[in-house]
Amino acid sequence: MIATLFHEVLRALSVSVAMGWEILWALILGFVLSGVVQAVVTKGEMSRLLPDSSPRTYLIASALGAASSSCSYAAVALARSMVRKGADFTAAMAFQFASTNLVLELGVILAVLMGWRFTLAEFVGGPIMIALLSFVLSRVMTPERVAAARAEAERGRVGRMEGHAAMDMSLSGGSILSRALSPRGFTAISHFYVMDWASIWSDIVLGLIISGALAAWVPQAFWQDVFLSHDRMASLLIGPLIGPLIAIVSFVCSVGNVPLAAVLWNGGISFGGVVSFLFADLIILPILDIYRRYYGWKTARLLAVVFYATMVLAGYLVELLFGLTGLTPTARHAIVAGTHFSWDYTTVLNIAFLLLTSVLAARFLRTGGPAMLRMMAAPAAANDRGHAHHDHDHHHH
Repeated sequence: MIATLFHEVLRALSVSVAMGWEILWALILGFVLSGVVQAVVTKGEMSRLLPDSSPRTYLIASALGAASSSCSYAAVALARSMVRKGADFTAAMAFQFASTNLVLELGVILAVLMGWRFTLAEFVGGPIMIALLSFVLSRVMTPERVAAARAEAERGRVGRMEGHAAMDMSLSGGSILSRALSPRGFTAISHFYVMDWASIWSDIVLGLIISGALAAWVPQAFWQDVFLSHDRMASLLIGPLIGPLIAIVSFVCSVGNVPLAAVLWNGGISFGGVVSFLFADLIILPILDIYRRYYGWKTARLLAVVFYATMVLAGYLVELLFGLTGLTPTARHAIVAGTHFSWDYTTVLNIAFLLLTSVLAARFLRTGGPAMLRMMAAPAAANDRGHAHHDHDHHHH
């Protein structure tokens, strides 16, 4: 009995490790790109850039989101600090969605594990969802409701990853390339890189462990019953409805969701179901609890309903669009288990990117990084009272 159990746990873990190995270089590449972008775009500009609920503001919010870190917790904390600094509420929510769903690292990992069509679906579906979300939220968040949410936000209750959200180490002056290549730029990139890993590694590991267990232990027939795979119409209808519900209880934030999406896809969930599942990292249980702390019960309930509805709708629309253009993927063999290690491009890329990681980590350690990491993990009580504006420049000058 014990031996069998041990064998099963080992089997699940080997799947997790194999998936982790497959996406390692893609994760590193994504975080490096994200670090570069964060180092050259300043957060101070954000609230000024999101003054109202015009389509232009939502576009800017989405672009800023896509350019920021993909950690759901940091995105949610950052959106609240924008609301407190006077940004439009709906625009802050649009930012939050873009920053977990339109980010580079998510696209890269989707392409590696599931194929380019899923990456395309993410970048087509994301804007659709943000448009739906902005439209609905700006209608239901009446001025009274926004005022109530702001009043709750002002109370400054603590969520998660708030230090990360309050930090701004970005550089200004000079061209983007010269900023990125300067010694200060290199330092800032190394700090963002290590801090993104610090804020999100637990979610990635959790995502891999859950996915490994589901891939190893749950029989294909079970998924096919859940997703009604035997009946094409029923499965198209139910996929986007079920996708977000699985995400809510899986507790995994944006990048950690991809291995799980691969398992669901192999199990027979519809294409639209995968899309709505991927978008649902902002309604996982811990984050719903953070909305409650940030904006109060009423707003949290409203956000949960609006977010869920727009995720489902976006899933249906992507399914429809891709169906009409003949782009819907049909093969269900996303990479879940390639447990043998061999000299292939994955191994070579992983080694190259691990070397890059060691260079960035060394820079981080030599330039006061660990002290900043401790600050990041601390709740941002001081930051919220307006002390955040010295912007850590003492590390750079």
